[in-house]
Amino acid sequence: MTLLTVDKAKALIVAQVKPLSAETIPLNAARSRVLARDLKAKRDQPPFPASAMDGYAVNSADVDVPGRKLRLVGMSAAGHGFRGQLKRGETVRIFTGAPVPQGADAILIQENSVAEAGWIIAKKAVTSGLHVRRQALDYKSGEILMKAGRSLTARDIGLAASMNYASLPVRQKPIVAILATGDELVEPGQRPRRDQIVGSNSSAMAAFVEWGGGLPEIIPAVGDNESQIRAAMRKARHANILVTTGGASVGTHDLISSALAAEGIPLTFWKIAMRPGKPLLFAIRGKQRIIGLPGNPVSALVCARIFVKPLIDRFLGAPSDEPRIEAVLTHAMRANDERQEYARGRFAGRKDGLLIVTPFPLQDSSMLRFLAEADCLIVRPPYAEAAVAGDRVEILPIDF
Repeated sequence: MTLLTVDKAKALIVAQVKPLSAETIPLNAARSRVLARDLKAKRDQPPFPASAMDGYAVNSADVDVPGRKLRLVGMSAAGHGFRGQLKRGETVRIFTGAPVPQGADAILIQENSVAEAGWIIAKKAVTSGLHVRRQALDYKSGEILMKAGRSLTARDIGLAASMNYASLPVRQKPIVAILATGDELVEPGQRPRRDQIVGSNSSAMAAFVEWGGGLPEIIPAVGDNESQIRAAMRKARHANILVTTGGASVGTHDLISSALAAEGIPLTFWKIAMRPGKPLLFAIRGKQRIIGLPGNPVSALVCARIFVKPLIDRFLGAPSDEPRIEAVLTHAMRANDERQEYARGRFAGRKDGLLIVTPFPLQDSSMLRFLAEADCLIVRPPYAEAAVAGDRVEILPIDF
């Protein structure tokens, strides 16, 4: 059987998914949310010509040579601008950020002036526009400063605040239901039997979904029992995405596909040409997308990065990317088979500007320690030849 490629699987998963509706939230709650529409400036910034330095506002024609003497007639401070208009031969004391009064077009900085009984003597000449921030230097009213689909950073929040937005339109977060299956699982903090393990997938996947911009909902784990799995699936009908872990392979206790069939949900695909993560399955229930991830914790998280994150992005109306970077291997890697490989590794910079990457010696899909220590996935295409130290490869940085 020919396995489905990673790219084709990803295309099927995100196909025909529409962004969720917008909601308006307070500005201070908008970090990491995805903007639902373009954001236009409501005002000029700065809204007036402003001084960039402490000193004196002057008409540059009055200070064309050193030694000119100007009469001090007032002061302009931030939030307390000078109300009048400067006449020729006059100046006002001005501070950084304060409005430049009408009649002035330059700033004589404090260091280049001498105050003398109500008069100011210029030690240096000035030119028009010197140390003046023109109105709308940063941006103009009506200018689009942020595009829909942008994941908002602290810098964006500051910009939106300066544009005079107290609230922002953002996409609703997709609800991602998470269901772990397996008789061998116990919850963290419990005492497992000798034939059991502590389940990590639900907690890890919830953290991953939160990192990716979704709203995680953990469904209590169930054993290898088809009726229990079906009941848990029905509890998750409200979710935009249902992610299951475990039970997606071909063993006697792998019951996700049979539970889906019993619920009348046909598989779109099952098994992909990927390492780790071959036994991945995908189905559609109405508007809900269902992704069955492998039970091995490394496989589950790597597959989540490759498939669940782009799906969340599609529901958010955000651009989805897989930013691959070229790096130089420090150690040899074996030849690859028909499956695209995502090997765990660490990268660093070199003096010549190139990145180097070191693959971990063991790539077993159950080993969470190496995944936790990794900061990248080394992406090796199907049938890649054996690589030696010094060969160039592509890496996908990870920070989830």
